[in-house]
Amino acid sequence: MRFAEIKQMVESTSDAAFVVDASGLIVAWNHAAEGMFEKPAADVMGKPCGQILQGANERGPVCSRDCTIQQAVRKHHPVHNFDLQVKTSKGIEWCNVSVLVAEEMYPSGPYSIHIVRSIDTGKRLEILLRDFAQGQSHSASGMENLGLNLNRSPILETNLTKRELEVLRILAKGGTTSSIATELHISRTTVNNHVQNILRKLDVHTRLEAIRRAEYAGLI
Repeated sequence: MRFAEIKQMVESTSDAAFVVDASGLIVAWNHAAEGMFEKPAADVMGKPCGQILQGANERGPVCSRDCTIQQAVRKHHPVHNFDLQVKTSKGIEWCNVSVLVAEEMYPSGPYSIHIVRSIDTGKRLEILLRDFAQGQSHSASGMENLGLNLNRSPILETNLTKRELEVLRILAKGGTTSSIATELHISRTTVNNHVQNILRKLDVHTRLEAIRRAEYAGLI
């Protein structure tokens, strides 16, 4: 996938999204990110991701020039979605971040696409429930017996077929229609049909949004 295609894919999603190069510098920043972080693209381009986000988890600040996410990307290790507290246009919010790595061997190293979605209300409730459970000396299994789900990602009820899941996983690795058709030995038309079914079933409009929702729900 060419960088121009990556940038176009990022621009097509309604979620805040940006692209980081192998040096940890922001090289693309979509309109939704401009609105969410109140930072125009011109102000963030070429700057370290950590400097812009200044994110923290429950233990404190985690964003840095050479964070664990950036290290994993360079080593081509899988990166699972994670929760991060950042400053947005609404104040300090908890967000869930998905990182998709473009697998092609670019001369400068891999690009990573970061998709950010606010989960502030749910995350604060999760922390409140967990703290309450710890205070009451309840185990996680005990909370589950009460019908409380403390997982960060809700289970998405959907009826994706095995083939649609295969297509979705390849998309998440940066696959294009042509590369998916080649890998699965099917036509480009069939690939596009599968993609349209995926978008419909996940109730999204773009491929990037489908990947983001599937990651968040633990489908891929």
